[in-house]
Amino acid sequence: MTPGMLRALWSYRGLVTGLVRRDLRVRSLRAAWGGAWLVIGPAIQIAIYTLVFSQVLVAKLPGVDDPLAYGFYLCAGILPWAFFTELVTRAQTLFLEYAPLLKAVRFPRSVLPAALLGTGVVNFVIPVAILLAVLLATGRWPGTVLLAAPPVLAVWAALALGLGILTGTLNVFFRDVGYAVGIALQFWFWLTPIVYPASIVPAPVRAALAWNPLTPLVAALQGIVVQGAWPAWETLLAPAGVALAAALLGWGAFLALSADLVDEL
Repeated sequence: MTPGMLRALWSYRGLVTGLVRRDLRVRSLRAAWGGAWLVIGPAIQIAIYTLVFSQVLVAKLPGVDDPLAYGFYLCAGILPWAFFTELVTRAQTLFLEYAPLLKAVRFPRSVLPAALLGTGVVNFVIPVAILLAVLLATGRWPGTVLLAAPPVLAVWAALALGLGILTGTLNVFFRDVGYAVGIALQFWFWLTPIVYPASIVPAPVRAALAWNPLTPLVAALQGIVVQGAWPAWETLLAPAGVALAAALLGWGAFLALSADLVDEL
């Protein structure tokens, strides 16, 4: 993103925040408790992971002797995965949803991806705050190693936003793209060691998982939350490169096709 685009985004920051607030309001529309559900839903989800999976199912992690470890292991993988899938899937309909606005008002097209990211971040921060509160309350606060989480999550966000904008732009011209993305994400989830440790699968499968750019990212976050361990930064270089390539490709496609995009809508 060029300095000119950043200045344009800053000039239209009111529109970006307005679109984020609109998206959040739509989620609680006609609900008696309104925005409270943005907190209640994640709180129940985390309770299920930490209590049901760790206690009722008595799930264990190899080499970790903690009855709540598997629940926190799940949270450390599923929460960023939910953030990832929200950005990618929401991007498929982003331009279609805002077609009337795109046709009627002149504004920097980058406002829509920025609003998409802003909404995703808000929806991600709420369950993460609840998870951190649970870790603190149960005496499992990871400590200063949590400082390693933001750069890892930045790679998640760059990869998700790049893929989302790329496929979302193409979906305007070829509507099959959105369906294909939904199917691909289902396979991608199970090919990422989120609900299972990579160490328990056969060696050939582990070798295949190594090609998945999300594998070292989720391992880094799970290590931070469950073991209080700093990531092996060298393992994150390849995912960061993939994320950068996806971001450049997605943004390049968006800029190249933005003129035709409005006509197609």
